[in-house]
Amino acid sequence: MTINKLFIGRKIKDIRTANKLTQSEFAQSLGISTSYLNLMENNQRHVTAPVLMALAEKYAINITSLSDNESDRIMADLIEATADPLFDGQRPTKQELRNVALNTPDFAKAFLTIHQAHLLTGNQIAELDHAVLRGSPTPTPYEEVRDFFHYKDNYIQELDSAGEALSGIVNTSSGQLFDKLRHYLQERHGVSVIIGESAHDLNRIRSFEPKSKILTLNPRSGSQTQTFHVAHQIALLEHNIVIQRISNEANFLSQDAKKICAISLANYFAGSVILPYSQFFTAAQETRHDLALLRDKFGTSIEQVAHRLSTLQRPGHKGIPFFFARVDKAGNITKRHSATKLQFARFGSACPLWNVHSAFETHEKIIRQLAETPDGEKYICIATSISKQTGGYRDPVRNYALALGCEISYSRQIVYCDGLNIEANIAYDQIGVSCRTCERKNCHQRSLPPLNRKLTINRQKRNIVPFSFD
Repeated sequence: MTINKLFIGRKIKDIRTANKLTQSEFAQSLGISTSYLNLMENNQRHVTAPVLMALAEKYAINITSLSDNESDRIMADLIEATADPLFDGQRPTKQELRNVALNTPDFAKAFLTIHQAHLLTGNQIAELDHAVLRGSPTPTPYEEVRDFFHYKDNYIQELDSAGEALSGIVNTSSGQLFDKLRHYLQERHGVSVIIGESAHDLNRIRSFEPKSKILTLNPRSGSQTQTFHVAHQIALLEHNIVIQRISNEANFLSQDAKKICAISLANYFAGSVILPYSQFFTAAQETRHDLALLRDKFGTSIEQVAHRLSTLQRPGHKGIPFFFARVDKAGNITKRHSATKLQFARFGSACPLWNVHSAFETHEKIIRQLAETPDGEKYICIATSISKQTGGYRDPVRNYALALGCEISYSRQIVYCDGLNIEANIAYDQIGVSCRTCERKNCHQRSLPPLNRKLTINRQKRNIVPFSFD
């Protein structure tokens, strides 16, 4: 087994305290010295293969669950936050930030919350009318929920397993999944599913009346959307206790965030019913993660397939770590998750050189991009556009671009890498996370300098980008 210097001191300490053992007792059970255990718990030594095997054997720990994915995400957020000019003259080094992310992740999250509140406060002072509407300087409920899933690695074990189990139950018979879930809802809960006779309210996708036990779906919604919302309703009826417990344990700052999280958890369950983990995991490997083939096999949408690929993080049965995002035409990221080192910007727009922006120019065609980030990591980036229309000619159409990608080291398992010269450095576009944190000086698309750099003003020269920085 090859271990790439895995620093998981916090997790090792949590295992020890959960078993109510002293350092001496725990070290003896692992066959190491107390002093060496102390160094590992404080992330001054990386965990070794024999220690991992001892943890698996003596404490039934799944080795694959002991990863530092969370610390990577926290580290990326800390780097972005401390790029703020607020920290000029006292900016911590990357090693110091790494130590905080590894040793005190709860403190790091609290710091990020405070910094986000600081930014919101600044916006409120600058825009007083907006401040009246916005209220207190705290993260919005949607931002809270987004961060909750972000730090859960976008994987909820209980609901994922429950969704897979329901899929196994209903798929014992033939027919369309929508009809099978509709029948299940009627037989188990006495709920009738009605496709609305008219679409007088195009914004209403789903409506449930508890007293009459009638679930009404918009007739103009696609079959994939209708199936999804039947599964969503089953989640609310059968797993509400679990959903409420998970929402309560998240300790959100607002009741709105708790309610939004409950809806999101029901959506998560629905996704796991439509795309059951083990079956989808196997199909993804067999098709080499071909989005169109997976869409057709499971009778779902490209967006649902791409999103599901980013959630395949079951301990002991993990898929390729993907990043996934949905972006609107203004560059706003309306959905985001990353199981890779590439983390999306919390503030400001995404890098303009990222191919997700070009997807709007090629209607529903999948485009590919080899990209390299400032930290030297290389990725295959896949993007496509989608349209969501629920009305007639005069009704609005929602347009989005989807982005999916992973590290280039997985190229043999990705069909979209076929024919690309992944060995040539010149083939990789130099992208960043956002201009506010990117250190690249020769980018022709840069919109503003990094926040931690001072402008260099020269009245005698004018380059493509009208400013430079030290």
